[in-house]
Amino acid sequence: MTDVTDLARAVDHSRAQLADEGMGTGSSRADRPTSFSSADFPVPNGQEEDWRFTPLERMEEFFAADLEGSPARVEVSGAVSETVGRDDPRLGTVGEPEDRTGAVAWEAFSEAHVITLPAGQDSDAVVGVHAGAGMNTAHFYIEAEPSATGTVVLEHDGEGLLTEGVEIRAGDDADITIVSVQDAARSARHLSSQRIEVGRNAKVKHIVVTLGGDLVRVTTSLSYAGPGGEANLLGAYITDAAEHQEHRLFVDHEPPNCYSRVTYKGALQGQDAHSVWIGDVLIGAKADDTDTYELNRNLVLTEGAKADSVPNLEIENGNIVGAGHASATGRFDEEQLFYLQARGIPEDIARRLVVRGFFAELVEQITVPSVREKLMAAIESELDLATGNA
Repeated sequence: MTDVTDLARAVDHSRAQLADEGMGTGSSRADRPTSFSSADFPVPNGQEEDWRFTPLERMEEFFAADLEGSPARVEVSGAVSETVGRDDPRLGTVGEPEDRTGAVAWEAFSEAHVITLPAGQDSDAVVGVHAGAGMNTAHFYIEAEPSATGTVVLEHDGEGLLTEGVEIRAGDDADITIVSVQDAARSARHLSSQRIEVGRNAKVKHIVVTLGGDLVRVTTSLSYAGPGGEANLLGAYITDAAEHQEHRLFVDHEPPNCYSRVTYKGALQGQDAHSVWIGDVLIGAKADDTDTYELNRNLVLTEGAKADSVPNLEIENGNIVGAGHASATGRFDEEQLFYLQARGIPEDIARRLVVRGFFAELVEQITVPSVREKLMAAIESELDLATGNA
């Protein structure tokens, strides 16, 4: 039997041959194009891997190469913040957009907001992002300087359309938490391209909480700038009738001795509620001692709701600590309900306990009180709907 090391060598050899011939395999996550120019990405038709779960008819405005929008209203409190022009040299240094909407968002903004967590200090920031009527644009560059610690919370609301880019750089030995909350009106549509770079021995916790909006699509791409980096990517989403919520992640392990954990959980209810979770992890040929795992769980509360979940793991190196993924979608665990009801707990209360337990692992890791409270309130609201107490 061929071991993992031999298989990785064979894959590397095949790719090297294709590269020498000027060809790409098209099957590797590493082969997908990136660009700041929307012209490099054709308008999708729904057959592409990146778009096959997405209702493109609800996104037409976001594909326009000449997209015009007004800057979203942004309010920043805490930390060090600046409003800069798009010619600021810091912008565009954390990776390139990976799809057409990300490139369009890059081309569309006229001003950007730079948030800095100073070196060696502990500081926090709360950023309110409000999308008014029509199309809104926003771009953020968030930098934690070496050995900085702190938290930055992006709170999105409003009733309009928002196309957004977020660049996050964690300097060497930094330890930061970035939270992105999507809690917009039912009419809102929100696309966010978030790119993260983790420095040497830095730690990043990235939390995505999606609670509302007609359509929300958050793409998160994370890479490491040196060995010893740690990333913990958490997500929670509540998807109601006719809402589409899509979360796509890519963790690119290239340097050695880096760590990543991805944990996303969602609850869905109502006719045509639809969630999509795609998790891609690439372990490069030089990424010795990588330790990675990704998990997605979906709890379907009613008929008519649908969850698509696709974890992908690509390994080009056999000398790793560990790698794995898991995904599951299902209804209430009837055995848990039976266990609780058999001990005298009424069914509606038993259902609440099961859902709370489902999210407990995530809630415990959200250390920002306002975000934790917002998520718990959304969970309780969903439970009220599910039990007819709204």
